[in-house]
Parts: sequence; structure tokens; C-alpha cells
Amino acid sequence: MGSNEKKPAFRILFLIATQKLVHKAVDLLKEEAVPVQYIMYAQGTASSEIMDMLGLGGVEKDLMLSLMPKALADALLKKMQKKLHLGMPNTGIAFTVAVAGCSGHTVRLMDTMQPNEENAARRDEWERMEHNYSAVVAIVNQGYSEEVMNAARPMGATGGTVFHSRRIGSEEAQKFWGISIQEEREVVLILAEREKKKEIMKAINQACGMQSEAHGIVLSFPVDEMTGF
Repeated sequence: MGSNEKKPAFRILFLIATQKLVHKAVDLLKEEAVPVQYIMYAQGTASSEIMDMLGLGGVEKDLMLSLMPKALADALLKKMQKKLHLGMPNTGIAFTVAVAGCSGHTVRLMDTMQPNEENAARRDEWERMEHNYSAVVAIVNQGYSEEVMNAARPMGATGGTVFHSRRIGSEEAQKFWGISIQEEREVVLILAEREKKKEIMKAINQACGMQSEAHGIVLSFPVDEMTGF
């Protein structure tokens, strides 16, 4: 990406750390009025030597992810490093992933958290990110993953992977943005060809979006390289 090109406006912030540190991170996000975070139980597969080198201690961790504007994600990464002492032994790691597309309700939610001048260039930025494949992610209420796949398959999705998670977020922020989401959630990950991505996201949003009982959030991010698809 050239120096004159703007980077995409939205990011998914990932934190892999001990349960104690993840809950401290949730408090940091609440201070910034980030409305929703998702936490999943994780178990590492790296060797003990690698875990020791990364300062991750044992293999049992929590994975937290949250969607937010890029500027806020950059600031929170710095705050997490300082407040959670990331990089020290037995702590964790945090990183961000660029978002290539979002459902309409999610875009409107994120737009309230960043300056208008950043919103105007968003769609052009997303187009520059496109690769041959994208990862489509739908986060829905528990029990609606099959509805997600039923909507996605006719649009060209060949399969998906379901993760179980729980929501932890700022109740005050959710009331402010007018959203109500149950605690137990399911995350459906679908790898899709570029030309099928938009129709898959549209179908999922129509069947399981925020206005449905599934209260779904649909987003995508680019996949650089892959094998076995």
C-alpha cells in the first residue's frame, strides 16, 4: 500500500491473554464506550518453548475480539500494552485486523465513533483491500448458526465453522446505541470467493441481521493467501 493511500477505517482488535487480563481489557473498552466485545475460550497449540518465548505461560487463554474505528483501535493497543504490561511473562498478545466490509447497521454504529471525513472514504478503501477470497464473519444469538448457513449456501457458501462465545460489553453504551444482544453468542466463519462475498453478506444480513431475532452482526476481512479450499 502506497504512502498516499488511506488505510481502512475499521479494525477488529484481538487480545489473547489470561482470563484476568482479558477482563481488565474489557474495563478499558468500557471506558471508551465500545459497545460490544466477544470472549471465547482458547487453548494454545504451540510448544512450551514457544509459549515461554512469547511470555504466554500456560496454554489456556481467553480470546477477546471487538470491532471499532482504526484510530480507537490504535489508541487501545497502546493503552493495553501499558495497562496490561503486554510483552511481559504470563500476559498475552494483542493485534488488529483490517475490516473489508460490514452490514449496514454495524457501519452506522461505527460511524458514530469516528469523524465524518473518515466515513466518506471508507468504501473506496474497502475496494482497494479486496483479494481473491474473504472471510465472512457472522456473530449471532445462540442457536442461529444454522439459519446463517441456510442463507449463505444459496449465494455460494460451501461451508462454515461455528465458534461459541459470550458477550461482555458496556450496558450503558448499548443503551445509547439502541442495541440489545443476549450474552451467549455464536460466531460463524465462512471463507468466500471475492465475487460471492457481497451476496453472501447481504443474504445473511437479511435473514439474521440486527432487525431479526438472531440480532446478527455481519462483517468481512481480506484473506491474503490460503490452501485447501
